[in-house]
Amino acid sequence: MKLVTWNLNSIRARTERLLAWIDRERPDVVCIQETKVEDSSFPSAALAKVGYQIATFGQKSYNGVAIISTQPLENVSREFGDGEDDGDARVIAATTHGMRVVCVYVPNGQELTSDRYPYKLAWLRRLRKYLEREAKADQPLVLCGDMNVTTDDRDVWSPEQWKDKIHCSAPEREALAEVLGFGLTDLFRCHNGDAKLYSWWDYRGVSFFKDQGLRIDFIFATQPIVARCTSCTIDRTARKGQDASDHAPVTAVIGQAVSQAVN
Repeated sequence: MKLVTWNLNSIRARTERLLAWIDRERPDVVCIQETKVEDSSFPSAALAKVGYQIATFGQKSYNGVAIISTQPLENVSREFGDGEDDGDARVIAATTHGMRVVCVYVPNGQELTSDRYPYKLAWLRRLRKYLEREAKADQPLVLCGDMNVTTDDRDVWSPEQWKDKIHCSAPEREALAEVLGFGLTDLFRCHNGDAKLYSWWDYRGVSFFKDQGLRIDFIFATQPIVARCTSCTIDRTARKGQDASDHAPVTAVIGQAVSQAVN
């Protein structure tokens, strides 16, 4: 089965692009970030027509996450549920295809001097605590989405230019490493070694054409999924075109269905 994460940067603007990509690639699960619409405006009917179950957590104009699947989505949950949720639609989870799938849109942080930067670091700490409450590392789980952090300099087209900047600062990377310390593995690195491939390119200038990007979109998984994953790729071609998102979809191919799902 194919599991995909994709920051669409507005589902309203890119429904037709998503549908065309689905028709070509036939993914089984797609985790979407930055839907930027309330749930009532999500194109559920169009996706149901092509065979998907839908779970959404949206808000007007900003953020928004969703999971669509060719199998039922069970035990759907939204937010961290830790009493600190602030109205931002950034976390949705569901059980499907024999695994627990957690789709997140991590805060951007803006700049290291912004008050959104400590908020981002705190948010990542909350994500780790959420996993500890809601999951077990020996059960099949996928955490995916736009993390807005690079894991290390391999994820950066120019480490020199990005040094000590947002997405690449040491505290951000340490916070993300703490999340992975739950028992998660980066599926892309499992299958692509030290390759310098990216999932996001700034709209400004000609960043995409120069391949001046960052890898900030990830599929992390527990060992039961790692053992069944046969590939993890970034579809750079989906970033092409005037109306494209600034992110490319990341796809993991997972073999034999896992035998035990996380509730």
